[in-house]
Amino acid sequence: MCWPHWGVTSVTLSELSLRNAKRQAKDYLVYFVTVVMAAALLYAFNALAFSPGVRELSSRMASLNVTIPLASAVVVCIFGWLVSYTTRFMLSRRSRELGTYLLIGLENGQVARLFLLENLAAGAAALVLGLALGDLLFQLLWAVVLSLFGKPYRLSFALSPAAAGLTLVYFLLIYLFAQLRCRRRIRRMKICGLMALDRQNEEAVLQSGRGRRRLFTVSILLGVLGTLLLMVGDLVPGIVGTALVIAFLYGFFASFSSGVPAYFARHEAKKYRGQTLLVFRTLSAKLSTMGVVMATVSMLFTATLIAEGSGMIFQRLFENRAERNACFDFLASTGDPEKPEFTGFVDYVKSALPLRASREYPLYRAETAAVTDYVSENSEYYTYYDTDILMRWSDYMALREMLGYAPVTLEPDRYLIHCEPYVAAALRNWNQSLILGGQELAPGGLHTELLAQYLYNVNGQGFLLVVPDEAAEARPVSHTIFAVLTEDPVTETQYEELCTQLRNMGPMGSGAMSLGDFDLLLYCKTADLAEAASMTALVVFPLFYLAMALTMTAAAILTVQQLSETDRLRRQFELLRKLGMDRQDMERTLTRQLAIYYALPALPPVLVAVPFLLHMGGLAEPGIMTGASHPLVIAAETLALFFLIYGVYVLLAYASLRRNVLPEWE
Repeated sequence: MCWPHWGVTSVTLSELSLRNAKRQAKDYLVYFVTVVMAAALLYAFNALAFSPGVRELSSRMASLNVTIPLASAVVVCIFGWLVSYTTRFMLSRRSRELGTYLLIGLENGQVARLFLLENLAAGAAALVLGLALGDLLFQLLWAVVLSLFGKPYRLSFALSPAAAGLTLVYFLLIYLFAQLRCRRRIRRMKICGLMALDRQNEEAVLQSGRGRRRLFTVSILLGVLGTLLLMVGDLVPGIVGTALVIAFLYGFFASFSSGVPAYFARHEAKKYRGQTLLVFRTLSAKLSTMGVVMATVSMLFTATLIAEGSGMIFQRLFENRAERNACFDFLASTGDPEKPEFTGFVDYVKSALPLRASREYPLYRAETAAVTDYVSENSEYYTYYDTDILMRWSDYMALREMLGYAPVTLEPDRYLIHCEPYVAAALRNWNQSLILGGQELAPGGLHTELLAQYLYNVNGQGFLLVVPDEAAEARPVSHTIFAVLTEDPVTETQYEELCTQLRNMGPMGSGAMSLGDFDLLLYCKTADLAEAASMTALVVFPLFYLAMALTMTAAAILTVQQLSETDRLRRQFELLRKLGMDRQDMERTLTRQLAIYYALPALPPVLVAVPFLLHMGGLAEPGIMTGASHPLVIAAETLALFFLIYGVYVLLAYASLRRNVLPEWE
């Protein structure tokens, strides 16, 4: 029997598909909104990669059109899993409805086509809305990128055809893959199988109590070992650690979902305390049907926290590194004070660039490394020099005047310490005298303004000692520095010309390459800041992109699963009302159910990701990850951002269930 026998036309089939698509968008609103956000993310980040203005900011940004599409490929897989899983879930929930269509005369192919069309209609609507929202999101990303490079932002809406076309291709791949699988499944199913599809649940992995306990213990040990291996930092231990963490999550939820009912069976007194019986029953039912899903969601949350936290760490690392030497527009140094080419380079700079102020000066070696040894013993400090580094008082005052710092005084027979803040904590207790050429100098003060003291052959590694001119000049020269403030920021072209001039003089390094064995070094403010901005866009943006996709996908699956229980929960609470439970107890019970349901997949990732992020943040060189960039602060911010997004889904689920599940009192 088929549709024509009943007088139903193909137009009716289309109308039915459209009606079901509207109902799907209403019943699965959280899922629909998540798909809209998926389209917006895909469009916005790809529009950023295709934007011609990005490459005009810096030549380093050319790699963005490689890193963003690579990240998009991963994001497509993530959202593809969301659509595929939710489509299968909707098929199981609507199996009786679809089976009824077969009973009234539709063929399997027509039902499959109906299901395909209504999902494609919902996906098309999500795509259109996502493109509109994606253009707004692109404007936000573009404003952030411009702020990284210190450029002004101008609001300008213009749909990127390349990004829109690529997003369309992504959506076609995602939806066609998911829908064709379901279409093939419907075409092969009989009426009885389709009608019974919604009663198929996950089976408990382990039935025996001893097996559950063993698996639980083994999974915890695997989680600890996997987390430790992730912190090693090498490729092979990292891969093994990742595999062990995944095994921990699946083992944990397999033993946990099987073990909760067994636990309460042995502790019946706890089962009947307060609302525990109701909460326990609901939790057991949920865990018994979606233990594997819980483990998968927990794995996604672990990846989310690691990606998000790593992005924050890299962002602070790039930014703080660039700022350490950014007090000067550029700074050149040589380790060979007799090198005549350096004088030629200084003369070239003075003739090629309009200078606001400049200073060429030597730094000297002290007789001992007493302060260096003290700092090494009392703080995290990398030792680069075998003696303390000295600066003449006259050079120090000239530099302070160049940078606009408040003037200071140096009393007779005294010396000053100028250091970075992370070293100051140890040096505040330093009270030893300094012996130079038989002259004893007592400590005379400590200052911590930025003075280009980061990396090699600058104004001391983390600190230097400011001494009277005659005392310093009696010591051998360590290296010579030429510090410059320009009238206008140094352009990328001018920076390349400066590098060319130095390369003509011999081996040289700049910025992040400055830790090598170079005779000549160049630190340029605009180049270092542009490097930090470019690395932020190339590394941090894709990590946050992935984190957003992972969070929304996992949270949407949990919420769709929970909201699908609305009818059952409504009947349950209506029965409880008839049995005498008041509304306050019902609200408390619903809150506990949701709290446990949403907390279970989120707690293991926190236990894995937080130690990893603390260890990762501690790997940076001393003085970089301090203050607001401390690993503890970053871990807290990571958790706050994650639970902020996650909390939106939790609140949406709670508000919906509270409105639709709890009975009304007259």
